[in-house]
Formats: sequence, C-alpha cells, structure tokens
Amino acid sequence: MTDARIRTRFAPSPTGFLHIGGARTALFSWAFARHFGGTFILRIEDTDVERSTPEAVQAILDGMAWLGLAHDEGPFYQMRRMDRYREVIAQMLAAGTAYHCWATPAELDAMREAQRARGEKPRYDGRWRPENRDRLGLLVPAGQQPVVRFRNPDNGEVVWNDLVKGPIAIANTELDDLIIARSDGTPTYNFCVVVDDWEMQITHVIRGDDHVNNTPRQINILRALGAALPVYGHVPMIHGPDGQKLSKRHGAVSVMQYDDEGFLPEAVINYLSRLGWSHGDDEVFSRESLVRWFDGSHLSHSPSQFDPEKLKWLNNLYLKQIPDDELARQVAPRLARRGVDIAAPGSPDLSRVCGLFKDRASTLEELADLAAMLWVDPVAANPNLVDELAGQLKPQAVPALRDLADRLSVCDWHAAAISAAFKETLSAHQLKMPQLAVPVRLKVFGRAQTPSVDAMLALMPRDIVLSRLRA
Repeated sequence: MTDARIRTRFAPSPTGFLHIGGARTALFSWAFARHFGGTFILRIEDTDVERSTPEAVQAILDGMAWLGLAHDEGPFYQMRRMDRYREVIAQMLAAGTAYHCWATPAELDAMREAQRARGEKPRYDGRWRPENRDRLGLLVPAGQQPVVRFRNPDNGEVVWNDLVKGPIAIANTELDDLIIARSDGTPTYNFCVVVDDWEMQITHVIRGDDHVNNTPRQINILRALGAALPVYGHVPMIHGPDGQKLSKRHGAVSVMQYDDEGFLPEAVINYLSRLGWSHGDDEVFSRESLVRWFDGSHLSHSPSQFDPEKLKWLNNLYLKQIPDDELARQVAPRLARRGVDIAAPGSPDLSRVCGLFKDRASTLEELADLAAMLWVDPVAANPNLVDELAGQLKPQAVPALRDLADRLSVCDWHAAAISAAFKETLSAHQLKMPQLAVPVRLKVFGRAQTPSVDAMLALMPRDIVLSRLRA
C-alpha cells in the first residue's frame, strides 16, 4: 500500500533521554509512514526552556540513529518558530477565538476553592471573556501582563475515532478556556503542537494515551483555525513486569544504555514493536516485515508489560544469526574497554572465539566477558584461584594433569587431536571427564564451566596452555 500523503511525526521534549516508551512511539509513527510510503517528521518540542538541554537533544538524535529510525523532514525546533506562533495568536485575538485574561494566580486559586466547596468541577470560569468582562465591570490591572486564552466552544462535544481506542466523545462543557500564551508572551505546549501539526500537514498522530486529555482541546483549536484534523491514535502505556508504571528498575532508561549493555538495535526494534501491537503469533521478525505489516491495525487497547528477560532471549536469537567475523568487529571495542589487546602476540582468533561463545551470550557485553577469559591470566586475575583449584583437584588428578600436558605438547593442535589426548589420559588414569576437565578449565581459563574444553584449548596458543597446566 502506498499513500504519499500520509505524514506522521515524533515530537519529543528534550528534557531527558529517549527512553523505551518514547522509542516505541517513534517506532510506530515511523513504521506507519514507511508502510504507506509517506513522510516521517522529527520535531523537537523545546519550549520548556528551563528543563530542555542540548545534551538531551543530542541523546534523542543518538537514540533515533542507533535504532535506525531515520526521519524524512526535520528536526524542527519549536523555539525557532516563536514568531509564527505569535502571529497565529494575533490572528486568533483579532478573530475573537482567543482573548486576554488578567486573572491572577491567587484569584484562580480562590475561584477553584469556591467551586470545590459548591461540589463543582474546578475550572476557569471565563470571567475575562469580553462579554463577561463588560458585564462584571472588570478593569485591566495597571502594570500586569495578561495571558491569552483560547475561547473554547460552550456547547456540543468533541468526537474523534481513535486509531486505537475507537470512538471518543468529550462534552465541551468539560473543557475550560485553555491558556495558549503565558504572560511573558511564550506560547504553551498545546498551542504550539496544534500550529505545528497544522502547518506540517500531519495526517496521523500516534502517541501515548497520557495525551488523550490534550486531544479535545487541540481539536477545538484546529477547528478554530479552519485546519484539517489528523487521525489520532493513543497507545496504552508500557508497564513493568509487576504491572506498575515503567521505571528505571524496569528498564525505563536511555535507549543508548541498551547499546552500552550490548543489545542489538534490530532486537530492540523487534521487541518494542511487540509491546502493544501484534501480527498473528509472530514473535521474531525483521524490520522489513514490520513495515510491510504495520498499517495501524492490531494495536492493543491494554497496557503492555516490559520483560527484560524476554528482550535478552530475543537478543540472543539475533546475536546467533550474526556472522562470526561481524560479531568480532562489534565485540573488539568492548574487549578494548576491558584492557584486552586482541592483537597481542599469540592471541586467539576473535571471530572463532565469538563463534564458540555466541550461543551462551544474551548480549554483546556478555559475549565480551566470555571472550576475555582467553586473554586473561587466571591466577593474576583471581588470587584465590589456587584455593579454588585445591578444592576441585582430586589427588589422582595431579599425575593425570602432568600426563595430559605431555600428550598435548606433541599432539596436533586442533580440537579433535586435543580430545583424543584427553581420552587417552582418562583411560590411563581411570578418571571420568569432569575429574580432569574441571581442573584444566580452572588452570587455563579460571572458570569451572566453559564450552567444550577441547575446542577452548584449540583456540589458545599451545605454549600458554602448557605453561598454565604445569604451573
């Protein structure tokens, strides 16, 4: 399906990092535009000057780039569009769809308190609407700058057919007159969003359902401007495994932290797409399949649960599909951060190492941890290793270790020949494999458990293996 008129947007506020919830919103908006051959726009809503930072903007851009969610237009910055917002506000004041209000914070607090006392919903009562101002005889306070309020319709209701939730109707009597410009002249969030969506010709707004209460106000402002309405889709929030709001302990961290922890962007994309959307029983699918299937249907009405273990499982599936030489390229900088010099004389081939360990690792970081054991002297890394070895070493295994070292010193250096040397040693000393293999693993690699010991030893230089066995 193609419809080049489709235009979606992702509009984060740069007051923090790009987290999982924001990344999913970006992904759904991107995939919807790509499915229809439309346009995906990135807009930075930076009107919260006190909390917006250049570092947060860069974190958003980095996260989008890492996920591969390339935008077609933008990034646009709202702070660079202030003149246009003020121009539209002036037009609305002239048209009577907006008006100045001089109500002070203290007056507003008293107004709401009185409404609560009467059992009414606390809300602005419209006292500075021109007709009410004259009727009440209100005088403009000297030296006080007014806010600008949107004149919300008094009657009727706002109705829209939500892409996720279906038909929604809100009575206009539930809405008061929204402030669209502060007393210092700065336009407010809901107003800037409306002007941007209007002028950027956004056709579909996909966002979290924490924005549902903003939608009727934005629709009314769009109608006052004579603008076409986009289709809205409000996606339920993501919860942690315990059903509570997603927090840092659940994984609500920067998207780039997932990169630091060794997750693959394709696995994260696959996992995020399954949080609140489905395509039959498909669990594992490519980015291309997502674009082919994502037409805005099959979006869940219920909150989804973020499961870190499920993400690790999925990441392992993707990791195992990567060719060994490409894995080595991605693991090399992670080993370098651990102080491992993969180019040191006698170093094993990193691609072979990755090939041996990738079934056991959920992330690139886990893979780097496993690979590092082939470069680290176990005794130097763990001063307690000698005591651990003493606990694992049966008396009869001591001569067997010497015998094995002798056999390994003359055999061909590949896994099959090393395996044969083990079998000959076990037979000669009447031992079972664990009685010999565990001490060998501890002495050579510093761990009691590794992949097949013959395959592990074959990756190491013979002289290092023999020196550690005989030490």
